[in-house]
Amino acid sequence: MKWRTRLVCSLTLLWFACCYSNDGFSQVTLPPGTDTLVAPSQWPVYISQSDAELPDSSNLVEIGAVDITGNKKTKDYIILREVDFHETQHLLFSELQKKMEDTHDRLMNTSLFLTVNVSVFKREGNLVFISINVKERWYIFPLPYFKVVDRNFNEWWVKNKRSLDRINYGVKFTHNNFSGRKDKMQVALINGYNRQIAFNYVQPYADKSLKHGFAIAFVNSGQREMAYKTEMNKQVFLKQEKFLRNYTHFELAYLYRPALKTRHTFRLEYSIDKISDTLLKLNPNFWGTSKTTLRYPELSYSLSYTDVDYVPYPSKGLVGGFSIAKKGIDKSMNVWEAGFQATYTQPIFTKTQIQVQAAGVIRLPFDQPYYNQPLYGSGDMYLRGLEYYVIDGVAGLMGRITARKEILSFTLHSPLKNKFIDAIPFRFFLKAYSDMGYAYNKNPGNNLFSNKLLKTWGVGLDMITIYDFVLRFEYSFNQLGNNGLFLHPRSDF
Repeated sequence: MKWRTRLVCSLTLLWFACCYSNDGFSQVTLPPGTDTLVAPSQWPVYISQSDAELPDSSNLVEIGAVDITGNKKTKDYIILREVDFHETQHLLFSELQKKMEDTHDRLMNTSLFLTVNVSVFKREGNLVFISINVKERWYIFPLPYFKVVDRNFNEWWVKNKRSLDRINYGVKFTHNNFSGRKDKMQVALINGYNRQIAFNYVQPYADKSLKHGFAIAFVNSGQREMAYKTEMNKQVFLKQEKFLRNYTHFELAYLYRPALKTRHTFRLEYSIDKISDTLLKLNPNFWGTSKTTLRYPELSYSLSYTDVDYVPYPSKGLVGGFSIAKKGIDKSMNVWEAGFQATYTQPIFTKTQIQVQAAGVIRLPFDQPYYNQPLYGSGDMYLRGLEYYVIDGVAGLMGRITARKEILSFTLHSPLKNKFIDAIPFRFFLKAYSDMGYAYNKNPGNNLFSNKLLKTWGVGLDMITIYDFVLRFEYSFNQLGNNGLFLHPRSDF
C-alpha cells in the first residue's frame, strides 16, 4: 500500500508541475473502547457484533448459514449474487472479514438499497453465522420532467439567459426493480422545445445462473434546433418551428456477467435519421452525403470492470471500461469507433484521496462528416474549465487528477414520515484538480483547440447525498485565461 501511495503522490506533483509550467476512508480497525468492527463504506455499517464473539483473524472458520432480512421486493438470490462466500465454506476469519466488506460494497453499488448491514450474528465454536440486513430504496419514480436543451446547465444559465423557451417538459416513469430481479424499466413522454417518446427495459439476470441478461429500447424524437457546424469552438445552430430532425432508434442487447466484477455487453442497434435539407445546404459535410434520410445498423461490444466501494463517488478502487463499435455498412454511414475510460482512487490520509481518471476515443477512417465528430463538450468527455467550448475531432485523449478531502458530514432526519427517506445523509469534499486533453481533427478549420495540448485547473466543493446524488461546484481556469464557477449536478464520466 505504501508504494502505491508514494507513486500516486509523485504522479500528482508531476501532473500539476506540467500543467503550470507553460502559462476514502481509513482501513478496517477496532477503535479503542469499542466493540464494533466498522466497515470502510460510504455510510458507517457494522459488520460484526461483539469483540468477545469474534474469532482470531488467523482462525479457520466455517460458514454455518447466511441469513437475509429486510428485503420486501428484491429476491434473495439477487442479493446472494453479490456475495462471495457460501454456506459450509471454510476460510480464515480475516478472509471472511474482507469478503464481508466487499459484499457490503457490491450490494450498495447495485443501487437497490439505502443501507446494508453485513454481520456475524452468532458463533458456535469455529462455526459462524452471517446476517445480511438491507433497507430497500424507493424504486418507483413517476416524476415530472423538466430539463434544459442546452449542452450543460452553465450554457443555459449564462449564454441563453435562463430562457424558459429552451425547456423540455413532460413525465418520466422509472421503476428500478420491476420484478425484484434488479430489472429496470423506463418510459418517457417529453414535449416542449423538443419531443421524445422512449421505452427502455433492462433485465440483467434472465436465467437461473444469474449470468445472462438482455435489454431492449425504443426512442422516437424530434428536434427544433441543431448544431450544423463548429466555429471558434462554439456550435452554430439552426432552429425553426418545424422539427429539423426526426430520429427513431431500436436497440437489443445481450448482457453477460460471468463473475462479480466484470460485465460484457453486446448491442445491436438500428436507426432511422431524417433531417431538413436546410442543414445540408448550410453544411454539405454535415452527413457527408446528399441524402436527407439515413438508415443504418450499429453493432457494438463493451466490457466494464468495477472494484470500488461506491460507484457514484468512490473513495478507493478501480472502475473502468472499454468499447468498440461499427456504425453503418455503406458509404453513407461508415465509422469504426473504440474508446475507454477509467477511474482509480487511492486513499492517502484519513478521509483524503487522490483520484486519477483517463478516457480516450478514436474513430476510423479519420475522414468523418461533422455528424460523427463531436468529442469534448458534447457528452461525458469534457475538461473542467472548458465547459463553454466544443472541441470536435476523430481521436482524443484526456486525463484528470483530483486531490480531495472530506471536510463535513452529517445526517438530517426527514420531516416526511416515509421509511424510504427517513434520514438524509450529507457529505462534503473540498478538492483541487487539473485536467489535460488532446483532440485530433484532420480538418480543424478555424477552431482554436484542435490538435493542441489543453490544460485546465481549479478548486471545488462536492456534495454527496441520498440516492447517489452528487452535486459539484467547481471554480475553474483554462489556458486562455478564462475562469468561472461551474455547476455539475451529476458524477464524473
